[in-house]
Amino acid sequence: MSTGPTKSTPNGFENSLRPEEEQNKIDEMRKLIGPLSGKLALYCSDASISRYLAAQSWNVKKAAKMLKASLKWRLNFKPEEIRWDDVASEAETGKIYRSNYKDKHGRPVLVMRPRCQNTKSVEGQMKYLVYCMENAVVHLPEDQEEMIWLVDFHGFALSNIPIKVTKETAHILQDYYPERLGIAILYDAPKIFEPFWKLAKPFLDPKTASKVQFMYSDDPNSKKMMEELFDMSLVESAFGGDDKADFDVNKYAERMREDDKKLSAFWKKDDNSASNAQPTVSADPSLEPTNSDSDSDSDSEVLNEKVEKPSLDVKCEC
Repeated sequence: MSTGPTKSTPNGFENSLRPEEEQNKIDEMRKLIGPLSGKLALYCSDASISRYLAAQSWNVKKAAKMLKASLKWRLNFKPEEIRWDDVASEAETGKIYRSNYKDKHGRPVLVMRPRCQNTKSVEGQMKYLVYCMENAVVHLPEDQEEMIWLVDFHGFALSNIPIKVTKETAHILQDYYPERLGIAILYDAPKIFEPFWKLAKPFLDPKTASKVQFMYSDDPNSKKMMEELFDMSLVESAFGGDDKADFDVNKYAERMREDDKKLSAFWKKDDNSASNAQPTVSADPSLEPTNSDSDSDSDSEVLNEKVEKPSLDVKCEC
């Protein structure tokens, strides 16, 4: 499996269309979505719309439906408003954190350590997962749309990630952050993880599942792939790198508070409308998702399915 971006285009995700064909589909999507303002208008950049199109194999109606559901979720959950102090208690053990290095393709890296789960608060866990995703997105270079997940399985026990957690994590990643994952590296996963993976894999669509790569510290091929992907002098020793420093939540908190300022600045790019205007889309009934995936759905279809909030009911401790 290749560990590089899924295609040689600037955005990093698969696209077999010519530039003019892609732009035509983006324009069609904008017509189906309708007028937007504020933060939702800023969210729906051409690159963002292209991600939804790529996730639905460039089917405009399916992609529009998916994007509408995401917009509704963002209106309700307000992920861009979550700040470090809202989730600091979740981060104390370093169960998820953004590394201070990127891969050789410029993709930010989220490190995950399942053994370090430290809370039982569904709401808190949900907020922290989304906060980490939003933080990584802000650190994407202009020509990149993907991030990397590095999962450290040292000390892993099956109780660390119940199947419900995997199911809801897949829901968040695939439905609300489509085409954001470049590769997920599961490092030194133990034998006991294999039956769990067999249960979890059906929750992933084939494209997402194909991005999951198992690597092992005693495997020469894994070492070679890691070296091709990263500057190993910067990578944590848990992944075969040279960095032996422990996670320091105080230093990390300083980084995140600085990042929060970047996040605030990002969402103010559209002048004052992002902070003061109520998005016109909030009153648009077409933001309600539907149960039908049919290509023959009417452009003006009213979507009625509720968008459920995923829960991360983790019951393990670091």
